[in-house]
Amino acid sequence: MKQMHYSIVINAPIAKVWSTMLDDSTYRQWTEAFAPGCFYKGDWNKGSKIMFLSTGEQGDSGMVSHIKENRRHEYVSIEHLGIVGNGTEDTTSEEAKAWAGALENYTFKEKNGATELLVELSGNIADEFVAMFDGMWPDALKKLKELSEK
Repeated sequence: MKQMHYSIVINAPIAKVWSTMLDDSTYRQWTEAFAPGCFYKGDWNKGSKIMFLSTGEQGDSGMVSHIKENRRHEYVSIEHLGIVGNGTEDTTSEEAKAWAGALENYTFKEKNGATELLVELSGNIADEFVAMFDGMWPDALKKLKELSEK
């Protein structure tokens, strides 16, 4: 199992960073670093199903997941269940199974009036995704910082 870590200090209160990260309109902006037109379907409540998607030429694609934990203004844990391709959920193919059980965790900490956001990815992360995430996550967090500090 691989683990990847990213962090950023944002000069805004935790409540502002939390809402900027999870509210639909600003989520769509900071996640542009991953793919154009990113959005989610579902909600952030513990136990809820949620899909992280982008729209392409052949329909929506992305991840099907559930919210494993949500402690408001403190911690969110997302467990990935499979993939979405051409608008269809897939939890049984080999590609989908490779993502099953992967976790994406967000920890929010107060730090001298600012917010430290810690991101941890863990699971069966293929080497090709490690390099990709190392390029995308810092850009995404910079955009989240910019939006949160407005």
